[in-house]
Amino acid sequence: MKKLLNIKFSIVLLISLWISQSFALEPYRYGTTTANFLEIGLGGSGNAMGDAQVAYTTDLMSIYWNPAGMAFMRQSEAKFINQPYIADIGMQFAGVGLVLPGIGTVGLGFTHLGYGDDMDVTTLERPDGTGEKYSASDNAFTISFARRLVQWFAFGASAKYINSNIWHSSGRAMALDLGAIVHSDFFAGKYREDGLKIGMSISNYGTRMKFDGMDLLEPIDISKDEGGNYSDVSGKYNLTAWELPLLFRIGISAHKHVTQYQRITLAIDALHPNNNHEYVNIGAEYKMTIPVAGDFFLRGGFKGISEKERMNSAVYGPTFGVGLINTITPGFAIKLDFAYRGYGILGNSMSYNFGIMF
Repeated sequence: MKKLLNIKFSIVLLISLWISQSFALEPYRYGTTTANFLEIGLGGSGNAMGDAQVAYTTDLMSIYWNPAGMAFMRQSEAKFINQPYIADIGMQFAGVGLVLPGIGTVGLGFTHLGYGDDMDVTTLERPDGTGEKYSASDNAFTISFARRLVQWFAFGASAKYINSNIWHSSGRAMALDLGAIVHSDFFAGKYREDGLKIGMSISNYGTRMKFDGMDLLEPIDISKDEGGNYSDVSGKYNLTAWELPLLFRIGISAHKHVTQYQRITLAIDALHPNNNHEYVNIGAEYKMTIPVAGDFFLRGGFKGISEKERMNSAVYGPTFGVGLINTITPGFAIKLDFAYRGYGILGNSMSYNFGIMF
């Protein structure tokens, strides 16, 4: 037992040192990845807590934050999310997680991001429009599996098929998410679930994405100074393949029961992306359980704290939200979540979630 405690203490110490070092690193590789919708946080709980979820997540939205979190689901769950984003961009998610006793938890999810209504096609010759319309969208199909290997350790993995479209061109990629959660006895006190949790995940490790389609076709004249039919040569732009937004998360969370029916949760995540500088997210949650009725949640947090973007100048800023789990019958409940996040001069975004637990 003493040896196990020393190992857990060492893990916490290493996490603390990694977080402190992340502030000293210089930003790099801005704008060098594609399919960046994969970096937009999903779900009312996560958005409201400033995206500090890698160690805290224990429901269906672990599909996005850390697939290992699904191993802690007590009931199967289906969820639908409508998440209006900035600049009339809309984001939706639909998914289901099935708890299979003795096997693990399987999750399926579909994420869609649409860039507003169809837009006019314009050219240099026709700046007011050609009469045609075009649209753009991003999609991700995810299948996940998670399992507790022992009572205090869970592992999960997700496979993704990613597709981006703009008019007649599209790009495709495959990616893998891996995650783990360690549930220790630190700070557990009277309630076992109050112990310190350590989580880590790597998201969007996969192939490069390269766009292709008929929009890239362009007739060319390979020899303008010579007569003949060179102007009929069919040319095509050869675009570069771009990396996906690889994201490494590591964090801790801890519960503290104030009373039998009231609980406070604190969470902190450190993130290392491949297209930006490192930053930290923090979040908090207050949970009140009403016997027979269900659970009520108040949440808050702050996303994007770093050496370059401190609280008074961060792009994202504070986040807020509420949640409700209403028990209809034993084994069946309705789950509602709402979150608000500001984006400075870009405006704000909200998240509306409806789920059922069965």
